[in-house]
Amino acid sequence: MKKTAKHYPPLWAALMSAMLLLAAVCAAWWLLLKPLPANASEYDIHGFDVSHHQKEINWKKIPKDKYRFVYLKSTEGGDFKDTKFQDNWLKAREQGFLVGAYHFYRLCRDGKVQAENFIETVPNKADALPPVIDLEYDSNCINTYTKEQLLKEIQVMHDLLKQHYGKQPMFYTSKAFYNIVLAGQFSDVPLWIREYKGLPELKGNPKWHFWQHTSQGQINGIPVPVDLNVFYGSENDWLKFLQQNGIEAAPAQKAAK
Repeated sequence: MKKTAKHYPPLWAALMSAMLLLAAVCAAWWLLLKPLPANASEYDIHGFDVSHHQKEINWKKIPKDKYRFVYLKSTEGGDFKDTKFQDNWLKAREQGFLVGAYHFYRLCRDGKVQAENFIETVPNKADALPPVIDLEYDSNCINTYTKEQLLKEIQVMHDLLKQHYGKQPMFYTSKAFYNIVLAGQFSDVPLWIREYKGLPELKGNPKWHFWQHTSQGQINGIPVPVDLNVFYGSENDWLKFLQQNGIEAAPAQKAAK
């Protein structure tokens, strides 16, 4: 028997079209705009950062398959050099870790002097992660510069590091400092956000690249609690990030020259 086409009332047809459109929009959102993982454990790329506060580190015991990158405190202000930086830099690279250095920015010192301190301390290695400027509230210095003057001095340090190392520096900062001082500024600078109460939520919703989610991590080989971090993105995103910084692969497991 020949089947005749069904005819739907106009209202019913419109409702079906709306439902199909909604389903298509939801599918596109899921594929293209998936929300960030809610917990740090759900991210693919994990790392940590240390300073002299972590004391004597046994780098051979730290599992390289679990921790893919490490940042070391190198300098602070215009003259302080972390007492464990050189030792940590050599040993971490010797064990094949991807290593970068960060500088704690003093809000009452000018950017040029602080950049010179960092450059004097941190080797210029092609396979190193990009330099990081740690921007936080400093109660002893907060009123030294106006906001405009402070942003200018930060720009000076940023530009000098970029010129010297040939890599785009990153900013490490707290949510509060970003929202009050940095929001709407330095749009091209990758962000590393400290936020222990959940996913970083920043004014203007800028993309962040790294998230420090705890200061109480436990890692075999490090005798005291340590900061733990994740990279925002998949394994492929991580490889693209490395390539953008001239790093083709993890450093060979050999002594750093």
